[in-house]
Formats: sequence, C-alpha cells, structure tokens
Amino acid sequence: MSILATIVIGFFVGLVAKLLMPGRDPGGFIVTTILGIIGAMVATYLGQALGLYAAGEPAGFIGAVIGAIILLAIYRAVLGKRGRMA
Repeated sequence: MSILATIVIGFFVGLVAKLLMPGRDPGGFIVTTILGIIGAMVATYLGQALGLYAAGEPAGFIGAVIGAIILLAIYRAVLGKRGRMA
C-alpha cells in the first residue's frame, strides 16, 4: 500500500514541480509526472534511510516536491547538454 501512496503523491508532486519550475521541459507532461513519482520514491527511501520517516511511511509532500525538483533540474541539465552537442 505504501508504494501505491507514493505513486499517487508522486503524480501530484510532478504537477507541482512543473508549476514551480517554469520553462520548457524536454519531455513534457508525462516525463514531468514520471519524475514526480520517482522523486517521491527517492524522497521516501532517502527519508527512511535518514530516519525522517518510519518504515512503510511515504515521504511528506514537501520532501517529495524537493526530490522531484532536484530530479527535474538534473533531467533538464542532462538533456540540455545532449541537445547542444548534437
């Protein structure tokens, strides 16, 4: 059940991350949503490893948004460099 909660939170986190980081995304809405889900999962497992969340407890919304924004920034940087080199 915690993975399902993480995915649902991640979907909304992806939407919020897109709103907080305006500009052109190389992947669009779908990729931003997937990055939100991955960001929520990373925030969940990192938070559990650091003792911020109990086992089985999903990351908080703010932590997941921060994780998604970091992943979105990395994604933009990687694809931006690849696009300039081609």
